[in-house]
Amino acid sequence: MENTIDTHKLGEDIVRILKTIYDPEIPVDIYELGLIYDVMVSTDADIRVLMTLTTPNCPVAETLPKEVEDKIRTIEGVADVEVEITFDPPWTQDLMSEEAKLELGLL
Repeated sequence: MENTIDTHKLGEDIVRILKTIYDPEIPVDIYELGLIYDVMVSTDADIRVLMTLTTPNCPVAETLPKEVEDKIRTIEGVADVEVEITFDPPWTQDLMSEEAKLELGLL
């Protein structure tokens, strides 16, 4: 019998990992910053993350997606990880969580 993947739990584990990754220029994690647009978990435990950066010229444009991929790969049960960068829609402060806005003094 095949192992059944709990996609909901795996999704929660991924969000928990994403909240440990910080934008080096802003003291808020990338999840609360609104840089993560979508996390898709297949029943085969393949993970696809759709994310953005604060700007197309972001200094961590090369390293941040790799960090996201590497950290997700550390989660037990993950089969494969694909991180896709998009700038549609472009990131704005409106995408930040209330928690992030509070942390940055925007509320």
